[in-house]
Amino acid sequence: MRTHTRDPQTLGDAGTLDRMARILAARNIDPAAVAALADEPERFSPLDALLAAMPPRYQGAVADHPQVLDWVRDVAQQAVAPSIGARRQVTTGPSLLMAGVVGAGKTHQAYGAVRQLVQTGVGVRWRATTAADLYADLRPRPGVDSERELAAVSRCPLLIIDDLGAAKASEWVEEVTYRMINRRYNHMLPTLITTNLAIKDLRAYLGDRVTSRLAQMTTRVEFEPVDRRRHRPAA
Repeated sequence: MRTHTRDPQTLGDAGTLDRMARILAARNIDPAAVAALADEPERFSPLDALLAAMPPRYQGAVADHPQVLDWVRDVAQQAVAPSIGARRQVTTGPSLLMAGVVGAGKTHQAYGAVRQLVQTGVGVRWRATTAADLYADLRPRPGVDSERELAAVSRCPLLIIDDLGAAKASEWVEEVTYRMINRRYNHMLPTLITTNLAIKDLRAYLGDRVTSRLAQMTTRVEFEPVDRRRHRPAA
């Protein structure tokens, strides 16, 4: 089958500009107004868009844990541009498993890591959920396509799973967690996981299949056993 190609035309090409002017005139659009809009700076920066999607409590989160900062650097280095001149996007990368007591700062570090990624100039399509909310969303019920939701979560380029191990253990929870983690493991999608369980206790809660994959796909970060919510410095 014969295909036909056309030489690419730039915006500065005289013929292209003439055609654009005729199209705008036919639609009663002032070319000067269009040019003025094109010259306007973006109203919202990528960081603004990110913060708008974050819970207010974590909009000012700053990642300062050395292993979390190493993760940010590694993910940013693996980001790729979908086309020439396009912004680099997170596609694959390592994962983190952050373990520590309630209030140790794990969630703060997770949101801060995403914020730091955006500030480095990398595009991030991401999602954050607690494990309990995730299971509630995925539980089969009338009018909800649970399989489609599971696929969306599993394929999200960057996922935060907060409080893994907080939900009640069951065969269904173990199976759903396995399916999600296995897909992310196979596609090497970066995942930030926080848990209040000691790492040695994860196997009893999640089962061998999940913990085996987590062991291979994540760097384990142990937080100091201090509840920072209860030990804030006096104002």
